[in-house]
Amino acid sequence: MNIADLPNAQAVFVHDNLEDMSTAVAQRIAELAAQAIAARGVFHVALAGGETPRRCYEKLRRLSVDWEHVQVYFGDERCLPKGDARRNDRMACEVLLEHVAIPPANIHAIPAELGARAAAAKYAAILENAAPLDLAMLGMGEDGHIVSLFPGNPATDSTAVTVPVFDAPKPPAERVSLGMGELNAARQRIFLVAGAGKRDALEQILLGKSLLAARVAAAEWHLDRAALPG
Repeated sequence: MNIADLPNAQAVFVHDNLEDMSTAVAQRIAELAAQAIAARGVFHVALAGGETPRRCYEKLRRLSVDWEHVQVYFGDERCLPKGDARRNDRMACEVLLEHVAIPPANIHAIPAELGARAAAAKYAAILENAAPLDLAMLGMGEDGHIVSLFPGNPATDSTAVTVPVFDAPKPPAERVSLGMGELNAARQRIFLVAGAGKRDALEQILLGKSLLAARVAAAEWHLDRAALPG
């Protein structure tokens, strides 16, 4: 079983550890930002939540990026009050966005505090000005889920730009997520996958199981060695 044979992968990069992976992905984001700004005057990026991207964001804030021309979006959000410590936008702000010279108007939080349906509708309207995204950053759960799209949840089959998510298996049960079509429409998709807890999901994908992560087209996968199947 060769990790380079990961289905739908545009490229697969294996790093010795989370630190090396974070450094490489931060540099890649900075490169993509420079290319997009040179070509189109703006870089539209959807940030990933969770713990894995945290170190990458810490490294990214130290790199040379023309933040005035970066527009930041989010792949998903938990329906919690503004400022709640469990929200993805709070983590991204504390770790990255509060440390760089990005205009506040360039940060487009998902208004998840309004509830899943209202927030999804409002965020779809915001994203009309961003399509297609230049980069969608992605993590992968131990069950192969991405953003807030979970196995068996009706939201995974929606063709909408943003989807309300109910009955998520992890709290809170109500969330908002970019839809699978919007993710696949992005010019670039980058996965950050680290830790032994991801081995089983990667093995299932290699064996041809249609986990949600495997449905992301032409993605650039960055893995640490701990995540590699045995």
